Amino acid sequence: MLDIADELNRWVEQGREFAVATVVAVGGSAPRQPGAALAVDSEGTAIGSVSGGCVEGAVYDLCRQALENGESVLERFGYSDDDAFAVGLTCGGVIDILVTPVRGDIIPAALAAAASGEAAALARITDGPAHLLGRALLV
Repeated sequence: MLDIADELNRWVEQGREFAVATVVAVGGSAPRQPGAALAVDSEGTAIGSVSGGCVEGAVYDLCRQALENGESVLERFGYSDDDAFAVGLTCGGVIDILVTPVRGDIIPAALAAAASGEAAALARITDGPAHLLGRALLV
């Protein structure tokens, strides 16, 4: 997410609501590694990338949905022999993407730390009870 941190920091300063999709796990050949992120604001503006194009449209829709319902979601994308037209990765790999709406979240504090050059880590819950999915801790 560091590659889009500067722009996200501007969004926070402008008071824009947005959702962030982050690659949290990969398997096999995958176009992007964990930490790669795509963000979509409430106006539909998107920045970043989670797959280099393979599943960006589906992830964009998940971000818009997260903005509407305020819920985080973990989605797995991979190649499917069963349906050649399904959204997936043509490289044969698998990626897990966590989509989280940012509203009063700690991401602004993490972005401020990154902007000032402070060492910081943002940890998110990616497995477990649904009501905890996406919850974050800034270290």
